Amino acid sequence: MKNIAITKDVQSALTPDSVLQDLLQGNSRFVNGNSQATDNSALVNQTTGGQYPKAVVLSCIDSRVPVETVLDQAIGDVFVARVAGNFENVDILGSLEYSCNVAGSKLILVLGHESCGAVKAACDGVELGNITAMLDNIMPAVRKSADEVDGEANSSNKEFVAKTVENNVRLTIDRIREKSKILQEMEDNGEIKIAGGVYSLHTGKVNML
Repeated sequence: MKNIAITKDVQSALTPDSVLQDLLQGNSRFVNGNSQATDNSALVNQTTGGQYPKAVVLSCIDSRVPVETVLDQAIGDVFVARVAGNFENVDILGSLEYSCNVAGSKLILVLGHESCGAVKAACDGVELGNITAMLDNIMPAVRKSADEVDGEANSSNKEFVAKTVENNVRLTIDRIREKSKILQEMEDNGEIKIAGGVYSLHTGKVNML
């Protein structure tokens, strides 16, 4: 049973690779129906005075991808930043910098997912209110996929959508490194790792890129 929250000493002893492996093992437990039992009351009590999450996950808002659930994590384990299409902007970058540089997290996991509605909308050039500007963040991935996948460059082409989901994760990681000197230096120094994966709605498995 998960009933002991991460402490500062425990967090400090973790490595970026060990944290990534821990999250993937959690995902494997979820896929196999073996998610750990959790004593939430104990974890609430232990984290009242502070938190020392091991990772920060940048994910989509999609209700079918509850991050802590699919990675089998509990209270105090991970920060989660969510925005439709799991891209970075100034606010997200600031949140990632806080998670790693201030709060000590060892891993940034950019987590896309299969059949992402935001990605499909970007593929179709949807224009609607503030959604239009939001989708601009995904368009670089759309354009990259158009050069890599045969067939129609819209959401009717499943291969095109899947490639765009992957490209969006990869390009988001590239931009995190480009736009945040803090995070890039931390990664260069081995203090953190920035990784990406795609969650399968069909299997529940996170496939790393």
